[in-house]
Amino acid sequence: MKSEELKSKTKEELEEQLIEMRKELIKLNTQVATGTTLESPGRPKQIKKNIARLLTELEKNERHM
Repeated sequence: MKSEELKSKTKEELEEQLIEMRKELIKLNTQVATGTTLESPGRPKQIKKNIARLLTELEKNERHM
C-alpha cells in the first residue's frame, strides 16, 4: 500500500480499510497463538505498517478540516 493510494481515498474508504486490516491482524495473531504456521510469516508486520499508514493519513485528514 502506497501513500499515493491512500491520499486519493475518502475518509470513509480509509476507515473501512482500517477495519478490514485490523480484522486480518486479529485472525493472524490467533493463528500464531494456536501454533499454526502462517503462509507468510512477514504478513503481520506488513499489516501493522499498513495500519499505521492508514492512521497517519486519517490524522492528516482530520487536521486539514
